[in-house]
Amino acid sequence: MSLRNNRPLVAQIEGAIRNPANPDHFMVVQPVGRRARIYFGETLVADSRDAVRVIEIANRAYEPCLYFPRAALAVPLEKLDKVTHCPLKGDADYFALDGREIGWAYRAYDFAAALDGLHSFRGDGMRIVEGD
Repeated sequence: MSLRNNRPLVAQIEGAIRNPANPDHFMVVQPVGRRARIYFGETLVADSRDAVRVIEIANRAYEPCLYFPRAALAVPLEKLDKVTHCPLKGDADYFALDGREIGWAYRAYDFAAALDGLHSFRGDGMRIVEGD
């Protein structure tokens, strides 16, 4: 096994999108392949057959997230005055539903364009339904 700085090198993973400045920080974007919906409480927020699942690895493995095309949004979201930055994905704008922050969308780097403009969600009361 090869080592870099006494750490095992990250294996080559087919389809991985890597941070050019840190190849150990990467993500894999996979089509969900079936209908996916996001609810907050009883409110349907997004519904699509074109959602993708993102698996991200950096200094730890992050919880996989579903990302939905903007056209899949079932309710209007309020854009918040909040932006964060990810060296792998780009800048994220945040969105709220009924005044509660529930998700984000990336203005992605060119090399991470698979996520550009897609919405993801997290928060209390969120329910994910996959399949019909």
